Amino acid sequence: MNVSLTQAIFFLALGIVVIIVLTARYRLHAFFALMIACLVTGFGLQMHLPVLLEVTRQGFGNVMKSLGFIIVLGTTLGALLEHSGSTRVMAGYILKKVGERNASLAISLTGFLVGLPVFCDSGFIVLSGLNNSLARRTGISVVIMSVSLASGLYAVHCLVPPHPGAAAAATALQVDFGKMLFFGILVALPAMLVGHVWASWIGKKIPHRKPPAENAAEIHARQPSVAAAFLPVVVPILLIAARSFWSTGSTQRLWSRDILALGDPVYALSIGVILAFLSKKSWKTSELAVLLHDAVEKAGNILIITGAGGAFGAVLAASNLGAGLSHTSLLHGAGILFPFGVAAVLKTAQGSSTVAIITAAAIVQPLLVTIGLATGNGPLLCVLAMGAGSMMISHVNDSYFWVIARFSGLDVKTMLSVYSVATAGMGLIAFASVYLLSLIIG
Repeated sequence: MNVSLTQAIFFLALGIVVIIVLTARYRLHAFFALMIACLVTGFGLQMHLPVLLEVTRQGFGNVMKSLGFIIVLGTTLGALLEHSGSTRVMAGYILKKVGERNASLAISLTGFLVGLPVFCDSGFIVLSGLNNSLARRTGISVVIMSVSLASGLYAVHCLVPPHPGAAAAATALQVDFGKMLFFGILVALPAMLVGHVWASWIGKKIPHRKPPAENAAEIHARQPSVAAAFLPVVVPILLIAARSFWSTGSTQRLWSRDILALGDPVYALSIGVILAFLSKKSWKTSELAVLLHDAVEKAGNILIITGAGGAFGAVLAASNLGAGLSHTSLLHGAGILFPFGVAAVLKTAQGSSTVAIITAAAIVQPLLVTIGLATGNGPLLCVLAMGAGSMMISHVNDSYFWVIARFSGLDVKTMLSVYSVATAGMGLIAFASVYLLSLIIG
């Protein structure tokens, strides 16, 4: 390929515009939008058809190899936790510890914890009944309760593996999953608190909203113990963290290395799935079959989007765009500001945090040396910055926005003034946290 830098930048921008227009304006599935963007960008960069096909195949296949098991297992773990009642047990335990006066903080913390293995949209749907019940019991406005819950789920969704955006970006930039998990949680915590504090403050200024009528079909089945509810979440986190921060030198015994191998995300999540399965006393065969089928179907949708993002990234990598942009003085030493800005623009424009961070990773990866994030903890800080950017700003083009509105009975004006503003604050605070981290570990 012999194209000028100007031509390469133009077709990169055109590819991004194609993704935004097709997903936001025409509501086309992100997989098709990303694949069309691959074709538009590849043709513009004068890639021959056989080469373009091989590049997209490799990009798609590499993502499947790296993330396939992780996303399927993460989705399955979330489904089992929801169905067994573990999410409600965790919520009840946290509420008991912080007290009903702090119910909004309790529901936010619940969202944060449940959101580690559960995607934010399904997590909100599962916890919405509990959220509305707590709003009735405590008299706290459903605006405060719902946005607090949404903030807890959203913070980890954008920053912590095995969520697909963070996982794909960490894979693309070769960031250790254990470190990404630990520091992602560290950055997500203040972001969650900002969302909760904003909701608590502004929610008092909005006319009191009552929650939707209670659903009569509450789950009365026997719920797991507190320990059984927490273990499927806590054990995988500890295993992954131990593997990352415990030295695995060649002098260690074979059995020690085998034990540490359990900290691989695939093994760790598998153990979480087993623990979640054991948390319920008995399963009906038909019930379990449907549950696992639904989990795999949902994972499939996420996988094809993530794989298409990997294909788009492979096209950009094959264009050698990074080599050309490396001579651009504006990007020299830009640091975490550049990946944050790219992800924020993509998120606000097209709505999906996952698509935003995957696309941003494809753009930023060849520029790590130029922006000064290629060595040490630079790639880790880069992924965290993109995660912070992918929070900003959730509004009407985001499906999660409508899930919150629908299950809380909130109108669009209230959602924009409370939730959308909360996501802007969360993104900025997360970015500030990443900046502080860069001063300490950078």
